Order: sequence, then C-alpha cells, then structure tokens
Amino acid sequence: MDVLSIIGVIIGFAAIIGGNLMEGGGLSTLVNGPAAFIVIGGTLGAAILQTPKNSLRRALKILGWVFKPPYVPFKQGVNNISRWAAAARKDGLLGLESVSEREKDKFAKKGLQLLVDGNEPEVIRRVLETDMIVDEQRDLDAIKFYESMGGYAPTIGIIGAVMGLIHVMNNLADPSTLGPGIAVAFVATIYGVALANLLLIPIANKLRMCVNENSQYRELIIEGIIAIADGENPRSIEMKLNGYLHPH
Repeated sequence: MDVLSIIGVIIGFAAIIGGNLMEGGGLSTLVNGPAAFIVIGGTLGAAILQTPKNSLRRALKILGWVFKPPYVPFKQGVNNISRWAAAARKDGLLGLESVSEREKDKFAKKGLQLLVDGNEPEVIRRVLETDMIVDEQRDLDAIKFYESMGGYAPTIGIIGAVMGLIHVMNNLADPSTLGPGIAVAFVATIYGVALANLLLIPIANKLRMCVNENSQYRELIIEGIIAIADGENPRSIEMKLNGYLHPH
C-alpha cells in the first residue's frame, strides 16, 4: 500500500476544507448534492463517451495502482539475467530451455524461448520491443480516461455554476436569497476544479509513472537477453544492467 498517495489525498482535501473553516465558512457551505451530481455525472459521461470499451475496462483495472503500485523487480531481473548468462556460457543456449519453461514472467519467458530457438539478436529485439510498445500504448490509452476527466471536470463545474445562477435569477424578487443562492451556485465550480486537480490529474500522472517503470523493466529484460545472444560475459552483462537499478 502506497501510504504517500493516501497522505497526499488527505492533505489536499484537508487544505481546502481547513481554508474554508479559517475564512469563517462552515462545512455545509461546501456540501451541495445537485452540484456534485452535475459535476460527477457530467464528467463521467463525457469521459465514457470518448473512451473505447477496452480502454475503459483497462482503466478501471489499473486504478488500484494509485494506492498499490505493481512491484517491479529490477534487482531480481538483473540477478536472473546474470544467472541465465552463466548457464548459457556453460551449457549453451539450449541449456536455457528448462529455465524458460519455469519462468513465470510471460515477457521474459518469450524472450528466453526466442533465445533458445536460435533467433538472431535483432529479431529477438524487434519481437520483444513490439510487445513492449503495444502493451505500453494499451495502458497509456487507458490512462487517457482519467486525463480526459481531469480536463472535463472544471468545465462541467462551470456549467453547474451557470445553472445555479439561472436558478438564482429566477428568484430576484426575494433579495434575501441572492447571496446564499450565488454561493451555492459556485460550489459546482469548486467541485469541478478540486476533482480535476486533487484527484483525476494526479491519478493519471501516477499511473503513467507506473507504466513507465514497467517499460523500463522490460527494456532491462530486452538488453539482458540480447547481451546473452551476443555471447557477452555474465559479469559484463550484470555491470551494464545495474544502470537500471534505482538508487536507494
């Protein structure tokens, strides 16, 4: 569980609520059911309209990465490739056949199978990079769902505010209701801007970082397998791949 993400959400909304209280406002001034319905419903509707079904399904599936990012085993990947390189030097590429059968990572397994089958390094690179690019683009297309919501929410909030002002203008005969009515109307704008900048855009950026990290790990696998195909020394391969490790 990514505690920092939870802390970030709490701090963001606490700052808005706390600032409102410091200005003398109450919690009730920020609570408006119709405004929330307009902003949330309108934003969801617009984003769903522009998102293909597969991308929408993928977007919902990876949402959990915001608070529980997928573990990317960079160090374990370097160790595995070093071990594979040593086995290939000792027993030849066919000695990796049993290793590929036991490998659980589908991407690494495919690379090992290509290696065992005796494909040229450039062929292996082309096949693995194609898989990496396709998977990365699939996730980036899914992330656009949250980016689009972050773009639509402030505009939908303005629509909600205008609708509230129209309601206020219909009650000009009662001046005592104008002030509270206008205040309530602008709550929709707050909802739209806060939803976009405190949740939706940060969620999209966090997911993009997770996708980039996964792509870096796959680049590590590709470079390691190509190095084994080129017959490089296991120690040299390990030293080269250590550049992918994140500093502590």
